Amino acid sequence: MMKHLLSIAVMGFLSLMTFTSQGQTAVPADAMGKFKDTSMLKPPVGAKVAIWEFEDLECPFCAHVYPIVHGAAEHYKIPIVRHDYPLTEIHVWSFDAAVTARYLQDRVSPDLAEAFRRDVFAAQNRIAGRDDLQRFTQEWFKGHQQALPFVMDASGACKKEVQADHALGDRIGRLATPCIFVVTEKRWVQVVDINQLYRVIDVAMAEAAAPVVRKRS
Repeated sequence: MMKHLLSIAVMGFLSLMTFTSQGQTAVPADAMGKFKDTSMLKPPVGAKVAIWEFEDLECPFCAHVYPIVHGAAEHYKIPIVRHDYPLTEIHVWSFDAAVTARYLQDRVSPDLAEAFRRDVFAAQNRIAGRDDLQRFTQEWFKGHQQALPFVMDASGACKKEVQADHALGDRIGRLATPCIFVVTEKRWVQVVDINQLYRVIDVAMAEAAAPVVRKRS
């Protein structure tokens, strides 16, 4: 019975998809550009299913999907593997905001870093440039009883982390943001329509829980 239900769920889901040799995508591959290297799209150790996300803190659609993605991760109790992908050609302050979030994550608290990202997304309409971001950051640190460093990331370590994330995104393929994948050990699915996120995770969870059928030799 479980096998039959899984088969129905998978077939219904796959009817929405166009397959490529690398994985699955919710739109035709020619419409979005082909990915180059997706070998790293795997869940972290100990997880069977995960959400991979590349985000830009200045991207309005990233702000829109943020609560949906985090709500899904909480609902299914699966990890988010997040990477910064600031589109510096069109977004003037996204890189600086990502560096600040990394500073908080590495030097202060991952929870505070998450709160900073969430609050930046909520305040996007009030941040028109680097000066606005600096004022927002000063107020945010003061409001959270944190000492704002005289020079953010003086060693450059957080900047290198953001750059490494961007390079990883370029390795996968030149990405738009947000770029969201649901990944298992066997495959990945790019979620182009955020309204399909829960459905994609449902199928991934069912596949990950299905018993392995071994062929007789």
